[in-house]
Amino acid sequence: MIVAGNGLSVSKPRQTMELPSARRAFANRMVKWFEKEGRDYPWRRTQDPYKVLVSEVMLQQTQISTVIDRGYYTRFLKSFPTVCDLAHAEDEELLKAWEGLGYYRRARMLRETAIAVMDRYQGKFPEDLNALLELPGIGRYTAGALRAFAFRRPSVLVDGNVSRVLARLFAFKQEVDRGPGIKQIWTWAEDLADKQRPMAYHSALMELGQRICRPKKTHCESCPVAAFCRCRKPEELPHKKVKTKVTEIQEHAIWQKNAKGSLLLHRESGNRRTGLWKLPLRSIEELKSLPVVAKHTYGITRYRVRLSVHAANKLKAQEGDEWVEIERIKDLPMAAPFRKVTERLLDEQSDS
Repeated sequence: MIVAGNGLSVSKPRQTMELPSARRAFANRMVKWFEKEGRDYPWRRTQDPYKVLVSEVMLQQTQISTVIDRGYYTRFLKSFPTVCDLAHAEDEELLKAWEGLGYYRRARMLRETAIAVMDRYQGKFPEDLNALLELPGIGRYTAGALRAFAFRRPSVLVDGNVSRVLARLFAFKQEVDRGPGIKQIWTWAEDLADKQRPMAYHSALMELGQRICRPKKTHCESCPVAAFCRCRKPEELPHKKVKTKVTEIQEHAIWQKNAKGSLLLHRESGNRRTGLWKLPLRSIEELKSLPVVAKHTYGITRYRVRLSVHAANKLKAQEGDEWVEIERIKDLPMAAPFRKVTERLLDEQSDS
């Protein structure tokens, strides 16, 4: 027995969600809770589908607190206030506006979406689900989010928070990130969706996962829908497939200036960080006799990277390397790990 958010003591198992009346009661409690407790995020103050889309793409791989507290959302919209502005964005200015958020493919795909909206719909986002799904970069979650939050249309959407809430709500024992589990979660999401109040309902369900039905430390005593939950041990759900083991790798970069005071940098051309600048990488055999002036550890997908920066003065520039004036560096798009190391070394040298 626990105390539900409405102050009533309830026992498990509780109300069956198979009954339409129970599903309506569940939605009503979610909406009522959101109207009272929902947080004021900037993307909730607009029905502009472009601004909603920007927020959704940013939040795919980034926490809400990071997007808001560090000003990524507002800065990006200041640089590209409309879908037309984004569609015409140059690569360097786009990457600079996205700098620090990582997963830079998201920024380019966001621009591809903007270009398609301009070309196919003269800058006006379609409301039809199938038309949204035909846009590049728009999957069924993002399409559902646009319909719910921008157009206030009936929709279904499942993110990590919603998946966790529903898995616990129904005490679902299968893995939620494999085919059968994914299908079941989306089926429940569709069965429970509130067609009359899609914005409030879906916002409530996602926020419940963010604040109450958390991955590790849950707050069941504050849950507005505890009376419907079949889960007895929330810390054991949801089940997921085994994560890929993290692999440690070493990176060795050079810190080299020329007689004019310019710094040698490298512009990336690979799939992950195309167009971003970084310190040039070299093999450890080439650098083993050179002193290390900085170290930095960072994570990317399934890798933990240990970066060592070596002071150099006679190494030759290679393909993709370029001498850059110190004053220009702050305006170049640079991956966060290299930005931190570069700024730290520049600060140290300016103080010496």
